[in-house]
Amino acid sequence: MMEKNLIGWQKQPNKLNIQGTIEEAIKQITGEEVELMASGRTDSGVHALGQVANFKTNSNIAIEKFPIAINSKIKKSILIRSAEEVEENFHSRLTCKRKTYRYVINNSKYGTAIYRNLETHIPIKLDVEKMKSAIKYFEGEHDFKAFKASGTSSKSSVRTIFKAEIIEKDNERIWIELTGNGFLYNMVRIIAGTLVEVGLGKIEPDEILKIMNSKKRENAGKTLPPQGLYLVKVDYE
Repeated sequence: MMEKNLIGWQKQPNKLNIQGTIEEAIKQITGEEVELMASGRTDSGVHALGQVANFKTNSNIAIEKFPIAINSKIKKSILIRSAEEVEENFHSRLTCKRKTYRYVINNSKYGTAIYRNLETHIPIKLDVEKMKSAIKYFEGEHDFKAFKASGTSSKSSVRTIFKAEIIEKDNERIWIELTGNGFLYNMVRIIAGTLVEVGLGKIEPDEILKIMNSKKRENAGKTLPPQGLYLVKVDYE
């Protein structure tokens, strides 16, 4: 039987989600009602290679046995890779120092059927060198108001990007990787969409700062689909 698709991290009534699925598994194992606190809420279609979440428990189960126990109770599309005990004041989101996101573009002529839900296909050849020049303008502390979607709850749109790079893979795929102290709603997908516009010759690399300084969403590129986005890593030091 084919698994039903998950609708993202956040728990929602009558909808299959990651948070609720793992919480139910923990309840089956420990008998406790817990609340998972994630480093960030991934939307439906977005992937996580290194999501971090914490919860409180009074269980006597050895910490190293939690991954095996939870994995035995959940969907195969979710995998717990490790577990460790942390300080009482640890919070997976609030104590996070930096996150790394990756956006994957398949830039081949025909794309792929097998990985269609794991990347975004853009058949028109992109100018990667221009994209490499443009992405460096995102590094540093900036007001990213032009690169956030409506509905963002954050009071400030100022964020710091520590590292921004374009990585070419196997002559067909382009990785857009951003490491920062935080990201606004859809910020990575909008930055990726803007870089695609650069690759298509619709925006010049040196126009990035002009778009950023305008603080107007309409001046940036399109929001690319969620399927190409990955939360790669969360750092706490």
